[in-house]
Amino acid sequence: MDELDLLKKDWKKQEGNYPKLSYDEIYKMIWKKSSSIVKWIFVISIIEFLFWAVMNVFLADNEYWKEMERIHLKGFTIALYIIGYIITFYFIYNFYQNYRKISSTDNAAHLMESILKTRKTVKYYIWYVLISSGLTALVYTYFMLRYHATETQVEKITTYDFNTKQWLIFLGLMFVFFAVFLGLIWLFYRLLYGILLKRLSKNYKELKKLEV
Repeated sequence: MDELDLLKKDWKKQEGNYPKLSYDEIYKMIWKKSSSIVKWIFVISIIEFLFWAVMNVFLADNEYWKEMERIHLKGFTIALYIIGYIITFYFIYNFYQNYRKISSTDNAAHLMESILKTRKTVKYYIWYVLISSGLTALVYTYFMLRYHATETQVEKITTYDFNTKQWLIFLGLMFVFFAVFLGLIWLFYRLLYGILLKRLSKNYKELKKLEV
């Protein structure tokens, strides 16, 4: 049982009208916990961005760019990096703004509004990661199948020679691959941000009880 639960337990044991001080103590505890959670969301988003940026630097060597050029995706990859960084910076900025607003909140109504906005921003961010990852994987898979490696030249893969059964098997395997791929991404972000969002949701419910 954490400090907030202990305060609530003591508060409920009191008879008659609830003292104003007890209400304020519980509100301040929820506010501090919520502010700390939003701060961690902001910090984690920065750490995550730096991690993937460093990974891109180490993985994107000369061989990598030669491969991208071979399958006609060099320009697409550069544009993808730029757009991805811009959108990620936008979400990080929003996380920071949410933290600033929740840190300067002076009443329960504003705090509840800030909690809802933060949860919505995180959910939008996770959806962005899932959708962008899925579309990017589709594009890279298509071009890698269209241009397979040979020792001397780039050739088009002869998928048009597949019969109906082979096409169904191929599409089934691709569906399973993408389902597992996106499922793992969803699970990663569910673990990364899900616990924090649950705590924010709990704080929101506690605030609603205080305001009743």
